Amino acid sequence: MAARSQHGGPAANGGGAPALLPLLLLLLSAAAIIPRGDGQNLVTEDVTVVEGDVATISCRVKNSDDSVIQLLNPNRQTIYFRDFRPLKDSRFQLVNFSNSELRVSLTNVSVSDEGRYFCQLYTDPPQEIYTTITVLVPPRNLVIDIQKEIAVEGEEIELNCTAMASRPATTIRWFKGNKELTGKSEVEQWSDMYTVTSQLLLKVGREDDGVPVICLVDHPAVKDLQTQRYLEVMYKPQVRVSQNYPVQGLTREGEPLELTCAAFGKPQPTDMRWLRVDDEMPQHVVVSGSNLLISNLNKTDNGTYRCEASNAVGKSHADYMLFVYDPPTTIPPPTTTTTTTTTIPTTITDSRAGEEGAIRSVDHAVVGGVVAVVVFAMLCLLIILGRYFARHKGTYFTHEAKGADDAADADTAIINAEGGQNNSEEKKEYFI
Repeated sequence: MAARSQHGGPAANGGGAPALLPLLLLLLSAAAIIPRGDGQNLVTEDVTVVEGDVATISCRVKNSDDSVIQLLNPNRQTIYFRDFRPLKDSRFQLVNFSNSELRVSLTNVSVSDEGRYFCQLYTDPPQEIYTTITVLVPPRNLVIDIQKEIAVEGEEIELNCTAMASRPATTIRWFKGNKELTGKSEVEQWSDMYTVTSQLLLKVGREDDGVPVICLVDHPAVKDLQTQRYLEVMYKPQVRVSQNYPVQGLTREGEPLELTCAAFGKPQPTDMRWLRVDDEMPQHVVVSGSNLLISNLNKTDNGTYRCEASNAVGKSHADYMLFVYDPPTTIPPPTTTTTTTTTIPTTITDSRAGEEGAIRSVDHAVVGGVVAVVVFAMLCLLIILGRYFARHKGTYFTHEAKGADDAADADTAIINAEGGQNNSEEKKEYFI
C-alpha cells in the first residue's frame, strides 16, 4: 500500500515518471526469466465463458509462506502483482487478494481474450502454472430458406438452415412436427468463426400442410435456439359420398333415396358434378348442388353413381353402388301356436354390404317360411289320419256285436248275431 502511495504522489503533483517505475521494470524482467517449477503448490482451473460474459481467474496457494503471487496474460504481461494492477485494462478487476489466493475477474470477454493465463509464485525455486480461457460464441443468426413457398403433394422440396459466425462450429438438427429428420451439413470457417449450413430434402404430402419444420441449434453457448417454417401444400380433392335416406337401411323399390357428396381440397374444389357410370342418368333423378335425389326407386335405377370434384391440382371421385331390392312383403301368421320370427338387419355401411345383408336376410326368410308351412301341413295330415282310423275301428266293433245284447249265453249270442246262421253260411269258404 505504501508503494501505491509513492506511485500516486508525483502523479498528483504533476511530476515526471512514477518513482516505482524502475522497480516494476526490474520485477517484470525478473518474471520473464523465472524458470518454471513443478507448480505443486499452485492450484487453478480452466475457464470456459460465453462471449460478452465475465471470466474469473483464480490463483491459489495450497501451503502459503507469504510468497508473492502474480497473474500474467497470454503475452506474459503482468495483470496483477499482489493487489497492484500494472496493466492499463480496466476490464480486469481484483475480486480477492490474500497470502493464499489471487482472484481476478475479466468482464465483457471477447475472442481476443482467449488463451493461456499464468499464475506465478515467488518461492525457491519459483513456481508457475497456467489456466486456459476458452471463449464460446453463439450463432449470430439462424435462418431457414425454403425452395418453394407453396408445394404440391408428391413434390420434393429443399430447405436450408444457416447458423452464422459461431465458435465452435454448431450442430444443426431438423424436426418435422415432433419427428426428427436427417439433413446434410457443410461447415465454412472464416478467421476463427464457423458458419454451418444444413440441407434437408423433404417429399411432402397433403398431411404435411400446416406442419412446422424446425431448425434447432445444438451449441454449448446457447440453449433452445431454433427457428421454424410452416409448410404449405396444395393437394387434389378428397371426395366422400354419404347416404342421407334411408338412414342405414335397404334401398327398396318405391322408396326414396338421397345422397350427399362432400369434397375437401387445397384450394377448395370449385367444380362438383354427379354422373352414372357406364349409363345415362335416369330422367327422374334430381341433382341439386352436392345432393342427388331419387323420389321413387325402381329396378332400372340399379348401377354405380359417381361424384367428381376438381380444383387447380387435379380431379378425384367417389362411387356409390345402388341395388334396389323388392318392396317388403307381409306373410300371415300360422294358425298353430308355434310362431317363427324372422329379423331383417337394417344397418349397412355401403351399397355392397347392404346387398349381401339383404340376400342373406331374404334367404333366411324363405327358408323359415317353407319350414313353417311343412310343419303345419304335417300336423294337419296327422290329425286327419287319426280321426279316420278312430271312426273305422268303432264301426267294426259295432257290427260284430249286433244281436248279442239279448242272448242268454255265448252260443245264443253267436247264433243271434247279424245274419244268424244264414250269415254264417254266407261266410263259408270253399277250396278247390
